[in-house]
Amino acid sequence: MLTSLAGVAALARPRPAYRGFRANVARVRRLTPHFTRVTFAGEELAEFGTAGLDQRVKVVLPLGDSGFAHFPDGEDWYSAWRELPAERRNPFRTYTIRAVRPEVREVDVDFVAHGDTGPGSAWATRAQPGDEIVLVGPDELSAGRTVGIDWRPGAVETVLLAGDETAAPAICAILESLPADAEGAAIIEVPSAEDVLEVAPPVGVEVRWLARSESQSHGERLVPAVRDWVARTCWLRDCADPASAAAESARRTLAELEAAADAHGVLWDVPEGTSLDGDCYAWLAGEASVITALRRFLVREAGLDRRQVAFMGYWRRGRAELA
Repeated sequence: MLTSLAGVAALARPRPAYRGFRANVARVRRLTPHFTRVTFAGEELAEFGTAGLDQRVKVVLPLGDSGFAHFPDGEDWYSAWRELPAERRNPFRTYTIRAVRPEVREVDVDFVAHGDTGPGSAWATRAQPGDEIVLVGPDELSAGRTVGIDWRPGAVETVLLAGDETAAPAICAILESLPADAEGAAIIEVPSAEDVLEVAPPVGVEVRWLARSESQSHGERLVPAVRDWVARTCWLRDCADPASAAAESARRTLAELEAAADAHGVLWDVPEGTSLDGDCYAWLAGEASVITALRRFLVREAGLDRRQVAFMGYWRRGRAELA
């Protein structure tokens, strides 16, 4: 009876939104000079979340001497990981899912290749079929399976997606999820002209790939391109008057958010996508200072309501990701 009751309790216990999935590398495909797609496979991936969009996951990397022998399982894996001695902590990095195929137990993750300057890039450069990996991602059977998705446009008429190469996989996944009648633009800055990725957007969504030259830094092409697109399309013609009291309040709130974000080293603000006058929504992701400049333009100059701008500093120039 005790065993039976324990089994019932286990079945009734809510499944964690995110958990570890053990898998192996199935295929490695060099998409472009700076993008590598790694396909992971394993029986556990039958329950990997399929919500897609810009859903974030952790790719846990093996330790050279012990692989994943010390990586903790369970719902509270992160707390257990932090309690481990430093030499037993597997490094991990955050990525977005490009595709999930639960029927064949496969997950695709597109890595930005930039040499050995980061553990994720270095691992992807050397990955071979059969290599073991752990993905910490959404459980399809959990009520919280959409945790980690920041694309929340609500019912809007026009969308704008903008970001650098670190945001490109998420932007591509979002584009392919949009309804056929969607309208707007996706503007993506990449390291070279050869880094254009295959994507199938709706007919009404313009996709622009901007290649940096060797002398240009992140954002030098992205920021002016976004400003030009907004001016050229009169996209914000129905949004708040930049001189209005509501716009001034939004600017003050924005300044407070940015100050708090800077103090904590994280620049991230994802409103719920409430549909307001203007029916437009912007999703911005990439290097933090560049994305900050874009949000300031949209809110302070163009008059878009702050609640219609999702803003994610995926990385910050000169800083490694903090685990």
